[in-house]
Amino acid sequence: MIDIDAAIGYVVAHGDPVERARLSHIRTGQPPPPDAVDRIAAGQMPEGGWPASADGAIPSVDATCFRLAELDDIGALNGPIGERALQWLASAQRADGTWQEHESLTEQAPPWALPGDPEATLYLTSVAGFWLTAAAVITDPFQTRSAYGEIARSSAAWVVAQLRPDGSWPSFLATGWHAAGLLHQQQFFYESARVQQVLGSRLPDMSPADVASMAVALRRVNLGDDWLLQSAWKRLGETQRPDGGWDSNEGPLFDVNTTLTALRALR
Repeated sequence: MIDIDAAIGYVVAHGDPVERARLSHIRTGQPPPPDAVDRIAAGQMPEGGWPASADGAIPSVDATCFRLAELDDIGALNGPIGERALQWLASAQRADGTWQEHESLTEQAPPWALPGDPEATLYLTSVAGFWLTAAAVITDPFQTRSAYGEIARSSAAWVVAQLRPDGSWPSFLATGWHAAGLLHQQQFFYESARVQQVLGSRLPDMSPADVASMAVALRRVNLGDDWLLQSAWKRLGETQRPDGGWDSNEGPLFDVNTTLTALRALR
C-alpha cells in the first residue's frame, strides 16, 4: 500500500523550489512559477539545446532530453523554452533516423551517451524519439498534426530494426521503456508489446527509481493502465521507505527526484 501523503510530505520537507513546483503541478496541475522555469532554462544555448556541462560549448542530446523531462514535470514542455529545445532535437537527428552526441563530447560522455557507441546510439535514439512523440501527445493524442511526426516515425522504425526476436534490445535498461513508449505511440503495437514483456520479466530486479521512471514513461503515452503499469505500482508500494520517499540510483541527494517521479507515476 502506497502512502501518498507521506511521499508528499517528504518532498515538501526536502525539495528545492523547482522540486516543490513539480509537486504542485503533479498534485493540482498548477502552472509553474516563472522562477522554476527560469532555473531549468538557465544554460540553454542559442541553438535550443543544453550543454553536457556548465562550461560546455555545444548542445548535448542527453542533457537536452533531461531538461525536457524537467519541463514536462512542471507542465512547460510545450512552452517557448521547451519548443526551442524540441526544434533543436529534431534538427539533430541523423540521416539514418538516429541520434548521437557530437564526437567532441567523447572524453566526458557517460556510457549511455558515448559518441559512436551502438548501445548509446540506441538509447539516445529511443529517448529523443520518445520526447518528440511525447510533446505531440499533449496537444494531439493521435499525432495527426505533429510537427515532429515524420522524425519520430523514422526513429521508431530504426529502433524496431534493432530489437532481437524475443523483444530484448542491445542497450541499457532505460532504453526499453523509452522504446516501448515511442513504438506504441508510433503504432508499432506488436513491437512495443514485445518490449513490455521483457520489461515485465525484469521488473522484480529493478530499482525503485527505474520502476518509477518506467511507469512515468509508459503513462506519458496512450498506453492505458495495463498489466505492466499495475505491476509497477505494486512494486513501488513494496519499496517505499517509512519516511515516504524512494531511493534513487545516484544516492540520497536525488531521492526527492525519485519520489516525485513515483508520485507522477501514481497520479
